[in-house]
Parts: sequence; structure tokens; C-alpha cells
Amino acid sequence: MSREMLISVSEGEECRVAVVENESLEELYTERFNMVSHVGNIYKGRIVNVEPAIQAAFIDFGMEKNGFLHISDLHPRYFGQKEDDENIGRRKALAQRPPIQKVLKKGQEIVVQVTKEGINTKGPTLSAYIALPGKYLVLMPWMNSVGVSQKIEDEEERKKLRQMVEGIPLPKNAGLIIRTAAQLASKRELHNDIAYLKRLWGVISKRIDTEKAPVEIYQESDLAIRTVRDIFNSSIDSILCDNDTVTRKIRDFLSLVQPRLKHRVNYYEGKGPLFHKYNLEKEIEKIQATRVELKSGGSLVIEQTEAMVAIDVNSGRYRKQTNAEQTAFRINLEATRQIVRQLKLRDLGGLIVCDFIDMRDNRNKHEIEKEFRNALKSDRARSKVLKMSAFGLIELTRQRMRPSLQSSTYLKCPQCRGTGVVKSFESQSIELLRTIRLAALKKEIRRIEVTVPPDVAEFLLNQRRAVLAQIENEHQKEIRVRADLTGVSGHAKIMCFDERDSVVKF
Repeated sequence: MSREMLISVSEGEECRVAVVENESLEELYTERFNMVSHVGNIYKGRIVNVEPAIQAAFIDFGMEKNGFLHISDLHPRYFGQKEDDENIGRRKALAQRPPIQKVLKKGQEIVVQVTKEGINTKGPTLSAYIALPGKYLVLMPWMNSVGVSQKIEDEEERKKLRQMVEGIPLPKNAGLIIRTAAQLASKRELHNDIAYLKRLWGVISKRIDTEKAPVEIYQESDLAIRTVRDIFNSSIDSILCDNDTVTRKIRDFLSLVQPRLKHRVNYYEGKGPLFHKYNLEKEIEKIQATRVELKSGGSLVIEQTEAMVAIDVNSGRYRKQTNAEQTAFRINLEATRQIVRQLKLRDLGGLIVCDFIDMRDNRNKHEIEKEFRNALKSDRARSKVLKMSAFGLIELTRQRMRPSLQSSTYLKCPQCRGTGVVKSFESQSIELLRTIRLAALKKEIRRIEVTVPPDVAEFLLNQRRAVLAQIENEHQKEIRVRADLTGVSGHAKIMCFDERDSVVKF
């Protein structure tokens, strides 16, 4: 099995990082330079409002929209307790936390970190629990103890990692989380990682003490360095980057955290674009499609709504098995792996409902659940999966770090406004004629001008010309129908005028 990381940088425009496994696109990360992510950034903010009804505070931290801080994300040090009075992995339950209005006041300064980007009208989600990620470890200031990533399930491995970290001196009033990447690290590499995090926290602490709110205290690394830090390990054979400056930055970063692997970073000097050489552009285009074809002949249909993501598994033309139960099981098995792949590629988050083909055998249902959970282990985003329901549904929630790839790449269609359908010419014409009749009843109106899409204008002037003439004769009005050749709005505009050519509202 071959795995490669490809990094394509368009100067001043965007950075794209792809993980390719056996020539198949498995992960894709995109960051536009005019839409840089703020997740992971640390700010010193000022409280502008405390809302007891929702037990939350709104924080001005220097961005356009105020951040949202819930009581569950407020560190106990703001309760008047000792700074390191809470253990990693054991946050105080909501019932043990005081009402937010008793511990936070308007105008108070507070140190927060962005955990989720703002989506649509919502502002960014903030947390007063600070986390500084390294390659193998995450430093948690004002916390106690050492925690191990929940994705490491083997108890022997967890115990071994704790023992490796025990001898390393930690900063005062700080805890550690051991990341999954630490399983492949030596004790020396862990030492280097904690030394880097200690230096970083020292710089941040000084800024917290001296800067006035609202101000940015720490900015997370750019996409290329973040991805190398979080994803790159010995299982990836090489990193290929088409930008010389970024290539040097990656080598410098790996010299600090993974010196033995820095030789795997190479500068791409080919003539054609990097992603085209690996045939990734067509794969990326497919990511946006509603339908995803499966190799077996089945398919997935993925629909995003405001509240949730719905994924439907269809059998299509798959008929290899003579047994209907086996047919459903085989397609569902392939679909589970593809669903997880699509979740990662499309950055889908929130509530996700997967509608599998009905199966009667409980053993087959359990096998699909097991496969689904195993596939999710490769996903860096946190998720929680429920058992398959009696209707063949698997529901899960997936951590949403930023808007989905679709919402950050596409604009809503001005004609259908995101619904995916538009009214027929006849329906639009009937509604327009109804409005024109209403306007014609007003005595002060002498002329009615209608601007509509060309197809609707053609329908009105040909199929409904007699109706327009009848309204003109009956009410003694002048009706003009014009085609909107700009093609921008896709919606009808009606303007009414009196005898003096002044606009009349109706």
C-alpha cells in the first residue's frame, strides 16, 4: 500500500492538501487565503453580554462577529477555584458548575480559543479551555494530569505511553494529552515535542499578561504545517509540494519534531500542475456531486440540509448474489467505507443519517455497525455512532470544525435559492398575471412594466398575449413585458407608473 501527501499552493489564492492512498483520493483539505481558518487561534477577549437563559456569554475578541461561550466550556479558574483544579478528561458536570451570570460580568476580560468557525449567521464557538497541539502531545494549560487520546483503545498501549511521558518535566499548572501519533514516536521525539510546547506557552503567557483585549494572542499554523503536524507519520511514504518556500518551511518544521522523516519531503519540479499529474482534479469535482457511484453498481445519494445530512444507499444494478439478503449486505458493506470517505472529503458535520438497504439478519446488521465504527477510526474528527435502527438507519454526529466544502465553495443559486428546483414558465406566468390584475385595479396606475427571465417573457408574449390584451382593454392600462437579459436575478420585477411617469407603490 502506497500513501502520499500532495501539497499544492497557488500564490495569494489557496492551499490544497491531498492524501492519496493507492492512487485514490482519501483526504482533502482546502484553505483560501481570503478565508483563513481561525480554529485553534487564542484571543484575549472582552465579555459584551451574558445570557442567563441559555447559560452563555458573547465575547468580543476582535472579529466581525462576537464569539459564543457556553458555561460547559468555561474553565473552573473563572469560578474562583485554583487554576489547575481540574483533571484532563474529567470536566465538571453542568450540575456542578455555578450559573454563568454569577461568575462572568459584562466588560470582563477572558482568554479563549476558537473551537469552531462561525457558520451562516452564527458566530464562532469559543472555549476557555486552551489546547496547544504539538506533533505527538497536546499541552493543556491550567489543567492536571496526563490523558491519552480516546482513539487509542488498547489498554497496554495506553499504559506504555503514560510511562514514556512520566519522566518528562511538564510546565507548571499544565497537563498533557497524548495523541494517536505518539504510538510511533520515540522518547526523544516526545521530549522535543514537549520542549517546543513549553517554549510556545511561555511566549503566549507573556502576551496574555501584557496585551489589552480584544487582541489575538496566538495564531495557529497555516494549512500546510497544520496538516503535516496532524497527519504526517511513517505510514506516508512521501510529501510532494509544488511551492519551494512552503517545502523549506515543512522541512524546517520536521527538523524540530521528526528529523528522521524530513528526507521524505520533496519539491515538485514537474511542468504540469501537481494535482493534474495525479488525476485528482476529476476526483475533486466528483466530491460535489449528489450521487456517488459504488464499484459494485450501487450508489450513494448525499443531500445536505440546514439541520442534517441525509445519505441514502441504493442497490442500483448490483445483482451478483442470488440471495436478496446477501445482495443488501454486500452493498451496505461497501457503502460504509465510502460514506466515511465522503464525510472526510466533504467536511460534513453535525447530525448525519445513513439509510442503508433493509436487512433481516441481525448478524449482518451488527457487521455493518462494526465496519462503520472501524472505518471511522481513520477520521480525525470526533464522532458518536448509534446502533442501526429497526428501519435500517445509522445515525451519527460528527464534529464540525468549519463550514462544509460545498458551502465554502459554492454560492446559492439566485434562481432557486438553494432548493434545486424552479417554477415552470406556466406557474410563474399565472402568478404574474394575478399580480398584474391586482395592480390594474388601482386608478392612479397607468403603466405596468414587467421584467422577467427571457423564457417567461416569451411564454407571456406568445401563450398569454390574449390575457394581457384583455386586462389592458378592461382597465385602460398599458402593460409592457421585457426580458431580463442580464440573467442575474432570475426573478420577476414589477414597476407601476402614474400619468406623470412617477413610480406608484401597490
